[in-house]
Amino acid sequence: MILQRYIGLSVVKGWLLAMVVLGAIFGLISFTQELDHTGYQYNTLAVARYTLLILPNQLVNLAPVIALLGSIVALSSLDRYNELTIVSCTGFSPTQLLATLALPTLLLMAGLWVCMEYVTPQLQQSAGQERQRLRDGTSGWLPDGGVWSTDGQSYIHLTIMSEDNVPGGISLFEFDESNQLVRAMRANTAIVKDDRTWVFQTVKEKILVDGQLQTQTHDALEITNLWSRDELPTLTLPVASMNLSLLYRYSQYRATNGQPVGKYMNAFWQRLLMPLTVCAMVLLGTSISASITAGRDRSLGVSIGIGAVLGILFYLGAQIIFSLGQLLQWNIPLVALLPTLITLAAALLLLRRMRW
Repeated sequence: MILQRYIGLSVVKGWLLAMVVLGAIFGLISFTQELDHTGYQYNTLAVARYTLLILPNQLVNLAPVIALLGSIVALSSLDRYNELTIVSCTGFSPTQLLATLALPTLLLMAGLWVCMEYVTPQLQQSAGQERQRLRDGTSGWLPDGGVWSTDGQSYIHLTIMSEDNVPGGISLFEFDESNQLVRAMRANTAIVKDDRTWVFQTVKEKILVDGQLQTQTHDALEITNLWSRDELPTLTLPVASMNLSLLYRYSQYRATNGQPVGKYMNAFWQRLLMPLTVCAMVLLGTSISASITAGRDRSLGVSIGIGAVLGILFYLGAQIIFSLGQLLQWNIPLVALLPTLITLAAALLLLRRMRW
């Protein structure tokens, strides 16, 4: 039990060290890049706060590389001072070593799922809202001229989303089967109900009657099958900042309305399966650094260098696989799982050849 605790804590310390180092590097890069966007009340202190708030999301995305480098650092350090040799001489088998690493790995995997659902997307959203408010003087205007959505015959356009997720600057256009405009309306704001019904406020409506558009005004007008209250935050967030449940629900909504869902489903499955990739990376790091002769064959720096190269290759390879999957329209869950399966196969092959 003492050996298991000692090895497990060493690996956790290695992960923390890798997280701190990579966090410092990527945080500094983000900070220097963001300094180019200062203006209005968005000063250097605000940039630093923004960088700190988005850093957890970056670290979650780097979790596979952190797991790989941290495992290599921890186990190579143990092997460097012959501690793994002593552990092996006590009868501690490779199976016991993997079982020892299983508990912290499972906790790390569970922590990642929790963070992706409840922590990092909320921090990212808060950072983005504060950044826009300080830089532009308001957090209401949607980026890139607003958001468009369609169900085939109707098109809706939003230009404003308040901090409490009240939509504004709403335009709605409806067309018939011959693509002729039959209805158009403009509303200042809308009240969003739980059943995807929106109650437009202060509405100016134009309806095609006998070939001419007639104008009407309404204090309130109900429109069905629009965004739900939970989906409104997606309008101001990049895909990478949505949590898992929101990504899935928004994808289903778009699929129901005949809109493209590939980008959202790809992001959902890649993030959902990321903790499995972390597990595969821990196995790969163990197979590279836990051999009792590795410390004599190469230095700690060489092992870390190997880990860094493998991390870069994994990232590039995964991006190539994801891009090919989208281009060739492969099965989305399979494409998201493929980098993990390749890493796992390489790890198992090296584990079988590991000298212990």
